[in-house]
Amino acid sequence: MTHPYINLLDEQSISGTRMLLAFSGWMDGGDVSTGTVLRLVQALEAKPFAEVDPEGFYLYNFPGAMDVSALFRPNVEVVEGRVRDFETPSNTFYASPEHKLIFFVGKEPNMNWAEFAEGLFYVAERTGVGSIVFVGSFGGSVPHTREPRLYATASDPRLLQMVKPFGVKPSNYAGPASFATYILTQAESRDIEMLSLVAEIPGYLQGTNPISIEAVTKRLARILDLPLDTEELREVSTEWEMRVSDEVDKNEDLAEQVRELEEAYDDELIEEDTES
Repeated sequence: MTHPYINLLDEQSISGTRMLLAFSGWMDGGDVSTGTVLRLVQALEAKPFAEVDPEGFYLYNFPGAMDVSALFRPNVEVVEGRVRDFETPSNTFYASPEHKLIFFVGKEPNMNWAEFAEGLFYVAERTGVGSIVFVGSFGGSVPHTREPRLYATASDPRLLQMVKPFGVKPSNYAGPASFATYILTQAESRDIEMLSLVAEIPGYLQGTNPISIEAVTKRLARILDLPLDTEELREVSTEWEMRVSDEVDKNEDLAEQVRELEEAYDDELIEEDTES
């Protein structure tokens, strides 16, 4: 595999019919995008086989206050006056030949979207990928005590019908675009079908959201018909939900907000059941 910014890690022939994408940053609320795909990488014992060279795709020196600039700079670890680690953005492809799956976990590029997408399509075409699925998330009005809502955007209406039985609704959105959406607009011209699955998760919480990662992982596994043991995810999610609920109960205003969100969520489900 020869490409100016695709670094091959494994010389063996890699093949897969589907590719799952995850990007940190935009559309990774609660770490649901990267958390879900990495969980599947681990569960299916997928192995890394290629990387995207980060040079030319990221801003490292963003002008402004230090707290803003710090969001863009590489991370460094210095111990006893010596640099132990200097971390630039990681963009890795994994393969699970047994399940004919290619995974990509990386950071959404700041610049040169067309070139970065070209690299993704290059790997997809070289490995025989015919369909791509992106997993993302955003903060919304879902309470932490309920499953995330899941929305889909697709390159073909047939894909929307395919995921409808799994409780996935078609997206309606106008606003800033993600890199995944840019890829979706280019997929059809490459004869690759693409589905973007985006979870709506609690907007009032910050940091990793295990219960949303579990819910999206389980739903995605059902959609793709993948074997998955979710017992470990369930244990982590239960513990996390109990901690969050305890903290919410200590804040009267937040507790009331959550109760209102629960009521609205449940009313919407009842309305949908009545309509169907």
